Amino acid sequence: MDKILLIEDDDIIGEMICMYLTEEGFLVHRCLNGQEGMSALSEFNPDLILLDLVLPDYEGTELCNTLRSLTPVPIIIISSNSKVSEKIEAFTVGADDYLCKPFSMHEMKARIGVLLRRFKRELPARQEAAPARQEITVPPAELEINVEKRTLHVRGESIEMTFSEFELIRLLIEHPERVYRREDLINALRGFDSYINERSIDVHITNLRRKIEVNPKEPRYIKTVWGVGYKFVI
Repeated sequence: MDKILLIEDDDIIGEMICMYLTEEGFLVHRCLNGQEGMSALSEFNPDLILLDLVLPDYEGTELCNTLRSLTPVPIIIISSNSKVSEKIEAFTVGADDYLCKPFSMHEMKARIGVLLRRFKRELPARQEAAPARQEITVPPAELEINVEKRTLHVRGESIEMTFSEFELIRLLIEHPERVYRREDLINALRGFDSYINERSIDVHITNLRRKIEVNPKEPRYIKTVWGVGYKFVI
């Protein structure tokens, strides 16, 4: 039985989702705020998370970013905000899908099914993959990245990053000199049915250059390969 963690403070919507998914054979645990959701993550060990963007104690995208750093399971955002900018921000911080309220329960179930099947299909590869290096230092020790703690230090200074920015810099640093097409980077972040586009990748790269380069206009590390994509140079 697949387990769904629902983080939703609206009683009417929360109860409707709980009742529907329970009748459809899911085990559902509902939390009313972000703090409860964080606690339930390890205790309930869900297979998928449904996350409302408007909560009494957390800003939704901030919580999504935190959850993504702690678990690889699919995250579906449920929100009354249908703006494209809000959707892009949600995907940037780790969401796998986005449902606008009001939505069809049948559509919600279908999207849950798609994400669960994809995640389970990828799970054996995740489990069999060789352990990644936990700490990577770029000579001459200007950049230090800790994969487990999800931290990056640039010339000794701790750098704040979004989920996608960290995943991008980690991927580039782990494979120096490899040229990545924008499509490759999109797929590495969100999977093949991603909503993130090439423009989003360019924005992330620009932000990373501002954070790690001495002169972002003449980058030393993240190089543009014109007509192709980007690569990391040591």
